[in-house]
Amino acid sequence: MQAKVLKIDPHFPQSDLIKEAANVLKKGGLVAFPTETVYGIGANLLDKRAIDRLYEIKKRPKDKPFTVHIAKFETLKKLKIKLSEKAERIVHKFWPGPLTIVAFNAKKEKIGLRMPMNKIALELIDKSSVPVVAPSANLSGRKPPVSAGEVISEMSGVLDVIIDGGNSEVGTESTVLDVTKDPFKILRQGAISKEELLTDFHVLFVCTGNSCRSVMAKALLEKLIKQSGLSDRIKVDSAGTGGFLGIPAAENTIQVLKEEGVDVSSHKGKGITGELLKKSDMILVMERRHRDIILNKVPAAGLKVRLLKKDSDIPDPIGRSLEEYRDVLGIIKNQVENIFLELFEDYK
Repeated sequence: MQAKVLKIDPHFPQSDLIKEAANVLKKGGLVAFPTETVYGIGANLLDKRAIDRLYEIKKRPKDKPFTVHIAKFETLKKLKIKLSEKAERIVHKFWPGPLTIVAFNAKKEKIGLRMPMNKIALELIDKSSVPVVAPSANLSGRKPPVSAGEVISEMSGVLDVIIDGGNSEVGTESTVLDVTKDPFKILRQGAISKEELLTDFHVLFVCTGNSCRSVMAKALLEKLIKQSGLSDRIKVDSAGTGGFLGIPAAENTIQVLKEEGVDVSSHKGKGITGELLKKSDMILVMERRHRDIILNKVPAAGLKVRLLKKDSDIPDPIGRSLEEYRDVLGIIKNQVENIFLELFEDYK
């Protein structure tokens, strides 16, 4: 018997279809669904027959447990998961998202946990009202599928429902991080890099186009951090509120930073995203309007955002003379040195 295929809009999921799939999941059926990484096969952890069937279908060794997928942070308490302060900080920065953690529960048993970013996945898990395991929708050892078509061609005859929610956005499996011991250990490298995941503090500079001011600030702070030996603990990034993806640094930006002994000729611009804002611990903007744009996008970022120059906007030199770029660089350099001293005091 072939699985029933439910085509669901990934941006505006149809609740009635999600509820139909959730009921199948709750009653012991197997449901393939999209996440932002790859497609997974959902099963009710509390239903032994469903779990046994999943092991059989996946051809997976019984001593290799499945990861539990959750939709809310409150579920961690229900599952009696014990996290250190450092581990909590990491999951709140990267969940929902392509991160799986291995943690202890109250019985000191190791359990894999993930909160996907995909809207369909989150709603399906939430509506099922049961703990959901969801390994990738492929036979063990084969490439994980990133579309419903791939799932249908390989596993339609052994599943009950396949949700077609379009292609997975990331297309790479989640990074798996063991937080049961400190230092934490990456068990599988995936969508989130080791550097990004295990850095203690993330600073983000924001301007308009991500070709001048934020590039200067990032380069200057990175230089100071490298000189102090803190590169493995503090990560610095830059973005623009209206930046074009891949835009290079302005020629005058490259020149004035070259005079400071820094090469930014390979810079590729990017715009601010919810993910980038969420994982940043300190967000420094060049103008008040940048702060307003950020708060409109991610209201919860309010406590992390501040002007690089207190109570004053830093002028945009785009299109102006080299001398004016030098003037702006001087303003930024002074402020960045203050930020560095603030960070160094915490990490020395």
